[in-house]
Amino acid sequence: MNGKMVSIDEPKGKLGVLIPGMGAVATTFIAGVEAIRRKLAPPIGSLTQMGTIRLGKRTDKRVPLIKDFVPLAGLDDLVFGGWDIFADNAYDAARKAGVLDRTLIDSVKDFLKRIRPMPAVFEQKYVKNLHGENVKKGKTKMHLAEQLMDDIQKFKKQHRLARLIVIWCASTEVFLKIKPVHRSLAAFEKGLRESSPDIAPSMIYAYAALKLGIPFANGAPNLTLDIPALMELALENRVPVCGKDYKTGQTLMKTILAPGLKARLLGLHGWFSTNILGNRDGEVLDDPASFRTKEESKLSVLEYILQPEVYPTLYKDFYHKVRINYYPPRGDNKEGWDNLDIFGWLGYPMQIKVDFLCRDSILAAPLVLDLVLFLDLAQRCPELARLGIQEWLSFYFKSPMCAPHLYPEHDLFIQLMKLKNTLRHLRGEELITHLGLEYYD
Repeated sequence: MNGKMVSIDEPKGKLGVLIPGMGAVATTFIAGVEAIRRKLAPPIGSLTQMGTIRLGKRTDKRVPLIKDFVPLAGLDDLVFGGWDIFADNAYDAARKAGVLDRTLIDSVKDFLKRIRPMPAVFEQKYVKNLHGENVKKGKTKMHLAEQLMDDIQKFKKQHRLARLIVIWCASTEVFLKIKPVHRSLAAFEKGLRESSPDIAPSMIYAYAALKLGIPFANGAPNLTLDIPALMELALENRVPVCGKDYKTGQTLMKTILAPGLKARLLGLHGWFSTNILGNRDGEVLDDPASFRTKEESKLSVLEYILQPEVYPTLYKDFYHKVRINYYPPRGDNKEGWDNLDIFGWLGYPMQIKVDFLCRDSILAAPLVLDLVLFLDLAQRCPELARLGIQEWLSFYFKSPMCAPHLYPEHDLFIQLMKLKNTLRHLRGEELITHLGLEYYD
């Protein structure tokens, strides 16, 4: 240990996890955590449960598990709840989602059946292809926000919780741009009272959580937290937030491959990506307005990683196209095809082709777990909580939030280094730079 440890409260008591959207991702996460608690399956893909962190020099051979290094809440302390436009309990929702096999779902059936979603805040113009009846009614959007706050407080009291996290696992809303109602907290609250059409349901959830001092993570590409009004509220109440759009599937592959091309200075003429998927996410994205929200998130990745303005010979004017096709027979088992036209020494052309047959919710569930535990760590750490945006959690997102004057970091490997160095900083350990000259003195 080379520095002073940052103050972090111990994770005493139960941690409530409230989820807007109790569909495939949420039920895969909840059922998975319960299966892991019962020792029926391992937590594959979770950095908080299986990841290690190197401390000091390579020769020191200090490589503890992350969960043993920083004070994270234990899995046994997690209590689940949420909202959905469909009234199915978590067991029925998991069966309908079709992600997990029946044997595993039935092994935790008793637990899942007890989790019933509260009526959701929903307005169909924001998610046009979904129709549900488990929906709140209110005179204004402020009344809806107040109902959510009441839900949260009742849930906390009922389960005798010490702390809470709200994490968005619901569908992608239509594309929105920042409007005057989003520019300040005062304008936003006036907009809630007047039911402004520019305030989406996800923003109402985020407002309710932040107003109560509860951290919020946005797992979809919606315009939600990333408006000045909600950033003002997060900073005012010293609440950690992060987002947006879980980095799974095709974009995960892009943030692995693109840094490799750039590191070896291989040029790119074009990158064509197409997907087929048949889950509720695919149904929602079949609407052009929702697809545009997702497209914006997916397209931004390569520009930031490859930096065409810095490497014009290699990356100026490369062609990037993304397609998502709704194909019901495939269910949650998404298939993503990528074709890369690259060039190397003396400009000679080459190609890379990727066919990733992935399971979207299986990739997303461990991210949800990590974000819940790391956001809870942040809310117990005043140095992190006061920042609002937790940029060190960029590792988990396609469109990571960052300070207004910064560009987001998309390189998966830089993101992981940032995350681990943040943890080292919190515990007073030396930051790892990989310089390594001292080994040769």
